[in-house]
Amino acid sequence: MPETTNQKLKIYLGLLEKWQPKINLISNNTLANAWERHFEDSMQLAAILPEGKKVLFDLGCGAGFPGLVLAIMKPELEVHLVESDGKKCSFLKTVSRETETPVQIHNCRIEDVSRETKPDIITARALASLRQLFDYCADWIVGNPDITLIFPKGENADQELAELKGKWRFDCRTLQSKTEEKAKILVFSDICRL
Repeated sequence: MPETTNQKLKIYLGLLEKWQPKINLISNNTLANAWERHFEDSMQLAAILPEGKKVLFDLGCGAGFPGLVLAIMKPELEVHLVESDGKKCSFLKTVSRETETPVQIHNCRIEDVSRETKPDIITARALASLRQLFDYCADWIVGNPDITLIFPKGENADQELAELKGKWRFDCRTLQSKTEEKAKILVFSDICRL
């Protein structure tokens, strides 16, 4: 990783530690190991982003994981962070400014995000079940048949995948998380509602 990228991520971590006592950005139980638990967990997605895709949406991004981390690591991406909590959006703006990382922040509910911008990639981490995530993404899926969805999931990933059967058709590549033994990263492509 380039030193400038590493420096930006360290600034981000420092801001997270500074803001956490005032705003509940992440679970207090994970603050002590935030680098491994949140940053490294997000960084592993950079290696699996499809080539040639330019616009990434991170839904319900909270403290910016994984979207803001990916924006720092992949400055060629146009990253949109969707978060309904105004205080968390203030934090995201501060990290964006302090790390000189341009991102577009949408302070609204996912349902209220304009569907005019067509994402090539959508991520969401610890937000909702796969069924709910696919419902959130349905308009974007219809609008862009080449879309890729990347969802880190925990030990219930197989059960959540089973719940999509009969409702959606897709190709799904399952990757083992490098940061959590029971976690998986699900990469969806060729998606169609049945």
